[in-house]
Amino acid sequence: MSEEVKELKKKLLAGEENGYDTISAEDAAAMEDYCAAYKIFLNRGKTERECAAEAVRLAEEKGFRPYHRSMKVQPGDKVYVCNRGKGVMLAVIGTQSLSAGAQIAAAHIDSPRLDLKPNPLYEESEMAYFKTHYYGGLRKYQWVTIPLELHGVIALRNGTTVTVALGAEEGESKFVITDLLPHLGSEQSKKPLSEAIPGESLNILLGSRPMGESDDTDRTRLQIMKLLNEKYGITEDDFTSAELEAVPAGKSVDIGLDRSLIGSYGHDDRVCGYAALAAILELSHPKKTAVCMLADKEEIGSMGVTGMQSAAFDTFMHDLCESQGVLLRECYENSFCLSADVTAAYDPNFADVFEKKNSARINHGLGICKYTGARGKSGASDASAETVAYVRRLLDAADVIWQISELGKVDAGGGGTVAMYMANRNIATLDAGVPVLSMHAPFEVVAKLDCYMTYKGCKAVFEAE
Repeated sequence: MSEEVKELKKKLLAGEENGYDTISAEDAAAMEDYCAAYKIFLNRGKTERECAAEAVRLAEEKGFRPYHRSMKVQPGDKVYVCNRGKGVMLAVIGTQSLSAGAQIAAAHIDSPRLDLKPNPLYEESEMAYFKTHYYGGLRKYQWVTIPLELHGVIALRNGTTVTVALGAEEGESKFVITDLLPHLGSEQSKKPLSEAIPGESLNILLGSRPMGESDDTDRTRLQIMKLLNEKYGITEDDFTSAELEAVPAGKSVDIGLDRSLIGSYGHDDRVCGYAALAAILELSHPKKTAVCMLADKEEIGSMGVTGMQSAAFDTFMHDLCESQGVLLRECYENSFCLSADVTAAYDPNFADVFEKKNSARINHGLGICKYTGARGKSGASDASAETVAYVRRLLDAADVIWQISELGKVDAGGGGTVAMYMANRNIATLDAGVPVLSMHAPFEVVAKLDCYMTYKGCKAVFEAE
C-alpha cells in the first residue's frame, strides 16, 4: 500500500483501534488507581441505599454540603441533596448563570436483585425460607445455587429504622436458593431458560435447625425469628415495613491473567454512577454549573419518588435556578445531559445477537449510543446529529477514547435508560457508558480502560464551557 493510500485511508475511514494502542502511560497509571477506588465503591454499595450513603460520604470529604431551599450559593460552592436515602443530586455552582444551562451527568444506582415479599418467612419440611419478588430484568436461572447476602432496612412502628446486612462480613454465613439435581431434572431441562426457574421458586434457604419440643410446630421458622430478634430487635410483623434485598455475596475482583477486567455484581449502572460521581468530586470552578444525578428505580422504569421520572430532580434544579433569579425552563433548554448508562459489549460467544460493526467493543473506550430502545427505537430519545457532534468535540478535546454503537441486532431486543426522561424535560441528551459483558447477571464484567474513559468523558462534560 502506497503512502498516499495510507494517508487517505487514515484521513477518510473510521478507525477501530483498541484503546491500549493509543492510551498514554499517564492515563494507564491513573486508570489503575481509579479502578481500585471504584472496586471499593462497589464493595461498599451493594444496594441503592448503600451507594447513596457512600456517595454522600465521599462528597462530604470533598467539601460538599447539604443543600436546602433558599440557601445562598456562589460560584465554586459544592452542594448535594440526598433523596430519601436512595438517590443523590450533587452540584458545583458555575461562574456562569444557570440561564446558560447546566452540564449534567445522570446515572442510576439500582441494580437487578431479589426483594423480599411483604410476608416472606415460611417453613416447609422443617426448613425455613424467605419468599422473594425479583426486581428488574434479570434471568432467574442465574440466581440459583450462588451465595447471597441480605441488605436493607426495617422501619419499626416506633419510627426508628434498623439497618440490615447479613452475610456481608468475612466469615459470616451466606444464603442460597437451591436448584434441582440433574438426575431428576429431565423435565426441567426441556423447558426454555425463562421457564425453567419460576419466579415463585426463588425462595432463599435460611436454616434447618429447629428449636423446642419435637411435637411443636414452626420450630425452624421460630428459630430464625429468634436469631433475627436477638440481632435486630424485630418481630415477624416488622417485615411489613421492610426493604430487604438479596444480592450476590462476594467482593469485586480483577479478571484475567492480565488483570485488565473487573468482575462484580452491580456494574449496571454503578460503573457509570461512580464515574459521574468521581468526576464531579474533582471539580472546583466550572464555567457552567455541573450537576450529577444518581437516581433509583431505573431497572423498573424510573417510576416513584426516587426515580428519574419524579419531580425530585426538577425541584432541585428549580431551587438552584430560583436562587439566581433564573427560570427553570430557560436553564433546561440551554443544558446538556450525558445519560451515563452501560451498553452491551460484543461477546463472540453470542455473536448471533450482535451486529458486529455497530457493537461496543471491550477496551475501545466510552460507548456512545445515539439511541437505545427496542426494535424500531421504541423508548429512545434518539439524540440529534448536532448533539452527537457536540459530544464528539468534547471527548476528542479531552483525549477520551470512545466508540459509537447500538445495543445489538435491530430485532434481537433492546433496552432503555434515563435518557428519554431527561430529554422530555427539553434537555439535549445523549447516552454514553461502559460496555458490559454478562449484563444483568449476578456477576458482570467490564474493562478497566472503558471504566476510566467513562470517568474522563463525564469530567469533560462537566468542564465544558
